[in-house]
Amino acid sequence: MKLFVVGSGGREHAIAKKLLESKDVEKVFVAPGNDGMTLDGLELVNISISEHSKLIEFAKVNDIAWTFIGPDDALAAGIVDDFNAAGLKAFGPTRLAAELEWSKDFAKEIMVKYGVPTAAYGTFSDFEEAKAYIEKQGAPIVVKADGLALGKGVVVAETVEQAVEAAHEMLLDNKFGDSGARVVIEKFLEGEEFSLFSFVNGDKFYIMPTAQDHKRAYDGDKGPNTGGMGAYAPVPHLAQNVVDTAVETIVKPVLEGMIKESRPYLGVLYAGLILTADGPKVIEFNARFGDPETQIILPRLTSDFAQNITDILDGKEPNITWTDKGVTLGVVVASNGYPLDYEKGVKLPTKTDGDIITYYAGAKFAENEQDLLSNGGRVYMLVTTAGTVKEAQSTIYQELGQQKTEGLFYRTDIGSKAIKD
Repeated sequence: MKLFVVGSGGREHAIAKKLLESKDVEKVFVAPGNDGMTLDGLELVNISISEHSKLIEFAKVNDIAWTFIGPDDALAAGIVDDFNAAGLKAFGPTRLAAELEWSKDFAKEIMVKYGVPTAAYGTFSDFEEAKAYIEKQGAPIVVKADGLALGKGVVVAETVEQAVEAAHEMLLDNKFGDSGARVVIEKFLEGEEFSLFSFVNGDKFYIMPTAQDHKRAYDGDKGPNTGGMGAYAPVPHLAQNVVDTAVETIVKPVLEGMIKESRPYLGVLYAGLILTADGPKVIEFNARFGDPETQIILPRLTSDFAQNITDILDGKEPNITWTDKGVTLGVVVASNGYPLDYEKGVKLPTKTDGDIITYYAGAKFAENEQDLLSNGGRVYMLVTTAGTVKEAQSTIYQELGQQKTEGLFYRTDIGSKAIKD
């Protein structure tokens, strides 16, 4: 069968590469993809993610069995609804089910209604009211743009002044456009963050290994928030009973709630969680695979990925299996200046093989069609599986030390939270 993946980043590279390994899959197309993906035998289609009718036409003409939707903005724009209306299968939530991600206020309302543990909050579109709430609550406090902001619309404010400034930027200075026309302001939660992903169809769900992302740009969790600078899975110091609690108190009630709201969920549900003194609580939901977590979760899948998704789409029980070997860890290499202004066109090192996977996020062939050049904020990611976090770190950082990375940067401490001295 032939499959289609919509999106262009490292996440989509990992999804498409894994699908191509499945025994019944002859071809995987990616729209628009990036040139680095072609090194793994993936075929690029020059259609942007917003051109739904062209994507649908391509899927029909090329006899695509089903389409896997990667990015949040495509889901929020109703791409799955459009595919379904054209009689095509797509793996991802409808626009209304994806509102769990594209409106933080909606997600909060669902959590409150169905008793899911999360931080106390208020939602505001008026700056003066937001300011009064912040001054009453005190700091630290978290200010979030209600809509999609590429993972960057969240400010963890250490002071009241910082929080008021963030609310001002979103509500009055229009920093995130319509996405920041409302803000959700919530209590700061103390604890360790982790991600819990599930494959979902309605009230049936299949959880994946836990993962931990590293959002800040620089070592020691310093610098601005990014889309994510590295990750590892599973989180070795997270007890199984924490995961069990999260499933019972968070995943189940939310999925059952979405059915009651007539918005049944299909696709990948990402629960961004924090383990507090009172147990796991929700920081946010995303309506799709995370990036870079996908790149360290999918290499751990030992079953046939395409068959698993086909079964879930068909409402059959999938046979999903994971390796129990050690840890999978990955480090993102980004353009200097990311997540702010950055340059493109840096020549990239040769693709790794063997025990180290290279996933490309922003790469483009030079005019000679030989050299790969950087073409995005996050450029590529190196991923390996090893017995321990320390061994995985050593493999990746040794490789990065040998690569020419001028004009690029990476964090040198991915996974260190898992190492207890």
